[in-house]
Amino acid sequence: MTRSPAVPETDADGVPRGQAVLDKLVELLDLEQLEVNLFRGVSPPESPTRVFGGQVAGQALVAAVRTVPQDRGVHSLHAYFLRPGDPRVPIIYETERVRDGRSFTTRRVLAIQHGEAIFSLSASFQVAEDGLDHSDPAPTDVPAPETLLTFGERVVRGDDGGWLARTPRPIDMRFVDEPSWSTARKGGTDAPVRVWMRADGTLPDDPLLHVCLLTYASDMTLLGSVVARHDVPVDRLQMASLDHAMWFHRPFRADEWLLYTCYSPSASGSRGLATGRFTTQDGRLVATTVQEGLVRFRRKR
Repeated sequence: MTRSPAVPETDADGVPRGQAVLDKLVELLDLEQLEVNLFRGVSPPESPTRVFGGQVAGQALVAAVRTVPQDRGVHSLHAYFLRPGDPRVPIIYETERVRDGRSFTTRRVLAIQHGEAIFSLSASFQVAEDGLDHSDPAPTDVPAPETLLTFGERVVRGDDGGWLARTPRPIDMRFVDEPSWSTARKGGTDAPVRVWMRADGTLPDDPLLHVCLLTYASDMTLLGSVVARHDVPVDRLQMASLDHAMWFHRPFRADEWLLYTCYSPSASGSRGLATGRFTTQDGRLVATTVQEGLVRFRRKR
C-alpha cells in the first residue's frame, strides 16, 4: 500500500505525532504471513510493560481479514483478553476458517505468545446488501474538535495521560469532557465521556484498514467512562480490558473526525461495563462498542 511522504511532527509536550507516526501504525498492522492461516505481528519499541489491547485486537482482525474474500466487510467482532501480552517478543496469530457461506463468513483468531493464548477473537463478515436503515440521533451541542485541547496540551497542563503521554501518538484525541485522568476532573458524573478521534494523517483508501484502525483506537477510552462515574483518582485503580465487542454499521474513514461517546451503565465485583458509539461529524452512527474491564482498587503492599 502506498503512503504519503511525511515530516515528523510533535505535540505540545514534544511527543511525536502526525503522518510519520500514523505510517508506523499502518506498518504495525501489516502482519507477516508465515503460512496460509498463520501470521506474525510485533509491538512498537515504545510499548508499555504489556501489549496495548487495541494493538492485539487490531492485529487479530487483520489476520482474519487476510483470509476473507475482498467482497465481504467485517460487521462484528467479539474478543477476550486472556493474558497480558509481552511487547518484547512477536505475537503469532492463528486463524481458523470457521465458515464460508453465500452471504456471511466467520473467522476465529488466537493470538499466541510463549506457547500460550493471550487473546481470542471471533469476527463475522458479510457481502454488501440493501435493507432497512435507521439509527439513533447524533449527540447535539458538541464543540468542534478544532476548538478543544490536544492530548499533548492536556499533558503540558499537568494531566497524567498514562502510557499515552510517553509514546508516539498516531491517533489525534480531543476530549470534550474532562477524562478520568484529568487534574481538572471534580467528582463523579452520570454524563458520558465524549472524545473526538481520528487517525493523525491520511490513510490509504482501504475500507478494512479503516475498520482495523478504529478497532485499535476503540480500546483507548472505554474504561475511563467507568472511572468517570466515581470520585476516585485513577492512580488508585488497577485497570485492564477483559472482553471487547464491536459492531460496524456504515462505511467511514478513520482519518476523519469521529465522536466517541462512552458511558458505563454498571460496575460491580471489581469489573466495569462500558459502552461506546462512534458518530461522524454529519451525524451518522458508524460503530458501536461494548467492553467489560477489570477496575480494581490497588492492593496495599
